[in-house]
Amino acid sequence: MYELKVKKIDKDAKIPSFAHKGDAGMDLYSIEEKIIKAGESELIHTGICIELPENTEAQVRPRSGLALNHSVTILNTPGTVDEGYRGEIKVIMINHGEKDFKVEKHMKIAQMVIKPIYEIEISEVEELSDSSRGKGGFGSTGMM
Repeated sequence: MYELKVKKIDKDAKIPSFAHKGDAGMDLYSIEEKIIKAGESELIHTGICIELPENTEAQVRPRSGLALNHSVTILNTPGTVDEGYRGEIKVIMINHGEKDFKVEKHMKIAQMVIKPIYEIEISEVEELSDSSRGKGGFGSTGMM
């Protein structure tokens, strides 16, 4: 079991939580009320800082209900929180809808997933090995 250390930096902050046993993402909560106008984005504060387990990252991802029901999602998705970052977790939300959207205090605004990272050595090479896919991309497999 890994430990995620969470520090509240605002009295109204809520600690991230899992809705169900076995969930991959824990809910992140707003500490403020803010209107996101149609077609615009806003930075939403959570009032928490975290200390991740060694060799992990946190990914901040959208909530499907906000996307489906309000066309509100995360602009920088997934947002990456590096292991060494100790500042406040903030979420860039964007309203793709036609109506203004009100973020409420303590509203679930995003989900955060903790993932392992690998230590990688980067090597410059003259050639890459062949693969069955090759250079095919951007629709190269067709629609059906």
